[in-house]
Amino acid sequence: MTTASKSGGMFSSESVLLPRESMLEVQKTKREVLIGIPKEISFQEHRIALTPDSVAVLTSNGHQIMVETGAGDSANFTDTDYSEAGARIVYSAKEVYTADIIIKIAAPTNDELDLMHDKQTLFSVLQVNMQSKDFFLKMAKKKITAIGYEYMKDDSSLMPVIQAMSEIVGRTSILIASELLSNTTGGKGELLGGIAGVPPSEVVILGAGTVGENAARTAMGLGADVKIFDDNMYKLRRVIRNLGEHVFTSTLTQSTMLKALRTCDVAIGALHARTGRTPIVVTEEMVSEMKFGSVIIDVSIDQGGCFETSKPTNHTQPTFREYGVVHYCVPNIASRVAKTASHALSNIFTPILLNVGEHGGLEGLLWKDASFRSGVYLFRGTVTNKYVSDLYRLPFRDLNLLMASFTF
Repeated sequence: MTTASKSGGMFSSESVLLPRESMLEVQKTKREVLIGIPKEISFQEHRIALTPDSVAVLTSNGHQIMVETGAGDSANFTDTDYSEAGARIVYSAKEVYTADIIIKIAAPTNDELDLMHDKQTLFSVLQVNMQSKDFFLKMAKKKITAIGYEYMKDDSSLMPVIQAMSEIVGRTSILIASELLSNTTGGKGELLGGIAGVPPSEVVILGAGTVGENAARTAMGLGADVKIFDDNMYKLRRVIRNLGEHVFTSTLTQSTMLKALRTCDVAIGALHARTGRTPIVVTEEMVSEMKFGSVIIDVSIDQGGCFETSKPTNHTQPTFREYGVVHYCVPNIASRVAKTASHALSNIFTPILLNVGEHGGLEGLLWKDASFRSGVYLFRGTVTNKYVSDLYRLPFRDLNLLMASFTF
């Protein structure tokens, strides 16, 4: 054998050991998923997570949708609307809970948890303070992955579901207050806003977030005199920038708040706690000094409320009086306008569900989308939300580390 051939053989054998670019064809990871939409059985929950238009988009992308009969009735979407959009109408909750992904509004009840299967995915509101330890233990036993809407973030670190519902609730709260001031509901017979020659109503808003800003915008549009309180200076500056210099703003100083509450016609509690309970900023004594017949709308009641006198009510019996002050403390105000709220929610969930399919399943999306991971409070049965873990004394695992230990 010649030197050249020896050399060539040597280089050939060595080249086998060198790392080289993979020539394998990259396979598509797109996956079709089966999505189940059960009928809400929670008290006075009228919203639905996906509208027929969104169902049509998802089915046209290859996904299968099962809708329990009557699920959209309260939001004025019929079974026919969903069927024509490509969904399959099923006639029992048991059947709809066989889907890969269950998407609903309210957190599942015990009966609904019994219908769920191992390793399913759940999209719903959590409302952690209204749950029990058994709720989480039951899901953990079934190794369920659960996403809470109120924790989900988008690419800009905002909470899209909270934002959308807050816009609706902020505007609706002023319309409710206007009605409660009228004679037809036993109010003091005042028009919220006033007219020429009549002084405007005074509205106090606690919280300068999305709820507060939308409530203020609506109240000002009706001609009311608005005062906004918040300890977040960034939010107060944003409100002034968006609503104009003439809007009154202040930090949550008790003396200033009390002065405003004594003369106001409407007080809106719009404070939102990132975790846990909303702080009480208006004491019972302060409520007792408000005008007879004035109205409190405590939007924060789903987190405990920011008025000491607040207690949860419902759409059937929405109000009660303390010290002559009308209190409206319904937790799910957005359900009053279920069709609008359903459209808003559907606009958020549709792209997410499309991305679940594009990334080969929920785990694929979670692996690639760090902002979406913020919504997960249970991953395959393990608690990944620190607040839930501390509140119910459950073992906690960091989701990022947990996912790294799984093979997808």
